[in-house]
Amino acid sequence: MTNNSLNVFGRAGLFLTVFLTGASVMVIELLGTRMIAPFYGASLYVWSSLISVTMIALAIGYFVGGRWADCAKRTGLSLIIALAALLTLLIPWLTRPVLLATDPLGLRAGAFVSALLLFSPSLTLLGMVGPFAIKLSTSTLEGVGNSAGSIYAVSTVGSVIGTLVLGFFLFPLLGSREILIGLGLLLFLLAAVVAVYEKKQLGVAVAVLPSVSLAIIGLCLLPKIVGAGHVYTGGDAFQVQSERESLYGWVRVIDQPAKDLRLLTSDASTIGASNISDGVSRLSYQDIVGLIPALAPKMNRALIIGLGAGHMAKVLHERYGVVTDTLEIDPAVADAAVDYFGFKATGQSVVGDARYEIRHLKGPYDLIIHDCFTGGSEPAHLLTVETLAQLRGLLSERGILALNFVAFSNGGKNPALASVAKTLDQVLPQQSVFVSEPGDDFNDYIFLAARQPINLDSAALLADQSAWLKERLIAVDKSQGVILTDNLNPLEHLQTAKAEHYRHFIVDWLGPDLLVR
Repeated sequence: MTNNSLNVFGRAGLFLTVFLTGASVMVIELLGTRMIAPFYGASLYVWSSLISVTMIALAIGYFVGGRWADCAKRTGLSLIIALAALLTLLIPWLTRPVLLATDPLGLRAGAFVSALLLFSPSLTLLGMVGPFAIKLSTSTLEGVGNSAGSIYAVSTVGSVIGTLVLGFFLFPLLGSREILIGLGLLLFLLAAVVAVYEKKQLGVAVAVLPSVSLAIIGLCLLPKIVGAGHVYTGGDAFQVQSERESLYGWVRVIDQPAKDLRLLTSDASTIGASNISDGVSRLSYQDIVGLIPALAPKMNRALIIGLGAGHMAKVLHERYGVVTDTLEIDPAVADAAVDYFGFKATGQSVVGDARYEIRHLKGPYDLIIHDCFTGGSEPAHLLTVETLAQLRGLLSERGILALNFVAFSNGGKNPALASVAKTLDQVLPQQSVFVSEPGDDFNDYIFLAARQPINLDSAALLADQSAWLKERLIAVDKSQGVILTDNLNPLEHLQTAKAEHYRHFIVDWLGPDLLVR
């Protein structure tokens, strides 16, 4: 390997190689969350697993790549990239069996082991590119330090560009499986170009053969990989009316004709349910929400955070004439509410993240319904003193904040429930808590909080409505709770059992294909 031959190979080609492989690392890491999240939830555990696995794989890749670069006198870089390409191409094929195999391990261990098995092989090989490129560049650049700094700087820039291109452009247009397959093919093309350089410029006669052989294997497997995705069909009992992958999950509209039931799901969360025949909501906690305007008459304006299927906005308008603004993070959910559940906006309809968007809303609202805490992972940042204080600032003087929270009771000792109650107390002095289904341990808990006392004997309530609400009124022991803040918020950890229970309930009911692609 001569200096002249390396000069011909060129710094530009070497930098382009590390740029593309650096971008590939971030694309695989970020897509990893979308491959695993439908099964294990888009939780902190999944993100922690992917980040940890990426760091482990890169550390091994740096070590092994450095050893290989010192030992390989004539070839290696094209083979490394080709192997990374083949293993990237196999990820969509292996996702389903790996997720099903790791399910018995539970949420945390299952997410980590799945990430380790699916993504560490390709990430390890991509990590080997950097040390190998440094070895090549030290023959042409003045010093090793300058070579290493340049290589890792270009690789990092590639990671930044890859992240932005994926998040801003590719993912909104293409599915995660299609992007991974495309990335594998791109890496094969890069491996072929590098192999040609190794053959022609470095005098390695057999450099092309390993890369071409691996590419042929990958192309032969491609039809099976493309066809490996298990599209959820619902089987005999269910009919899928709509399916769409968004930035936040797989959003589906699923009918069960035998029970006159239409569901709106996002990954493992059921966020809407109605009769197929007349569109009436089947979620019982919404019956409680539908009575709130009677507790404080003369409500005119409401805000719903977490649109779901849009039933609550419909009830508020039809029953009380309330104009409702809605805030939903997922455009796929917002579209499904309109297309399949008859949602019609009576106020402003905003699509975006609540923490950002509520800063731009104009109050006051007589009612704010905070309904983001269903079966999947907890958007814990939406349930802190800081968030609730922002919502309080949007409430009218006699306004009510309603918060729906899914949890176990654990005999009234659940620290997650206690923490929600304790946190609400920091913001609004008056609080009442209701259960959707009295007697059930796993339940929807509806917190009502206000500046003024909440009157369950309001003259606007019928006698049977008042009695029905009082049957569901409970007391929450706040002694086990902590105040949730942006600085300290263990809510997701406290709700691990809930996430596991809900996920298995959905799988048992709708089948594992709902969560595994």
